[in-house]
Amino acid sequence: MQCGAAPRVSSAVVYYGTRMVTSSLSTIGRSVLLMRAVTVAIVRGILRRDFAVGEMVGQAVALLRVTTIPALLVAVPFGAVVSVQVGALVDQVGANSLVGAASGMGIIRQGAPLATGVLIGGVCASAIAADLGSRAIREELDAMRVMGVDPVARLIAPRLLALVLIAPMLLIAIVAVAMLIALVVSLAKFGVSAGGFWSSFGAFSSTADLAFAVLKAESGAVIVAVVAGLRGLEARGGPRGVADAVNSSVVLSITLIFLSTLALTQVETMFFPSNVA
Repeated sequence: MQCGAAPRVSSAVVYYGTRMVTSSLSTIGRSVLLMRAVTVAIVRGILRRDFAVGEMVGQAVALLRVTTIPALLVAVPFGAVVSVQVGALVDQVGANSLVGAASGMGIIRQGAPLATGVLIGGVCASAIAADLGSRAIREELDAMRVMGVDPVARLIAPRLLALVLIAPMLLIAIVAVAMLIALVVSLAKFGVSAGGFWSSFGAFSSTADLAFAVLKAESGAVIVAVVAGLRGLEARGGPRGVADAVNSSVVLSITLIFLSTLALTQVETMFFPSNVA
């Protein structure tokens, strides 16, 4: 029995490993096709002037309403943690004047884009996947196709543009609140003056930092729209299927957002290194 168990275990590992790889590649392919369909729908809707602008605005307002307060609340500990950590580091080497630069770069380059991505990937992805999944199990999407209405153009494309619209707003709000908290912590803990804080921040930061931060937030918005849209469209099996779609969309969205942020950070570091202005 023991001699025969090892081959069975290895066969099972190979089978499930192959199945996982095949399923992952299939999901990537369907995501690419969905992104292509959404892009075509957006361009066609703009050219024909029949794009669902009302749906886009309504979704943007609804998503902004449920993410603004969490974004502000997340920015408070984010700014405090970054300021305390980098402030303690530069304080040990006697460079308190660099607290503003280190805090600002940590918040703008990494903290704010990641916080924005996590919020969008958690709140917005679950909302989109739940909405589309509920429509799928009620066969509303099939009814739309029968009536000649494309669900991608009518439902997913407006949500993608809505996310692209609100992502920079959330990012700027997080940056503003986090920098304010970082300033307060630096003044209280490290004895840095407000002028020195902002002077140090301005000496090291550049417009490229903010541009890449916005790009990271926008890439996260596109990822969430595609992943949540795909999971919602493919939801099957009643309420359990909707729950599975929501869960997988949140996990996949946040994972891919972290990976895209890492890739964009590497590109920024290679081509736009930090220099003293």
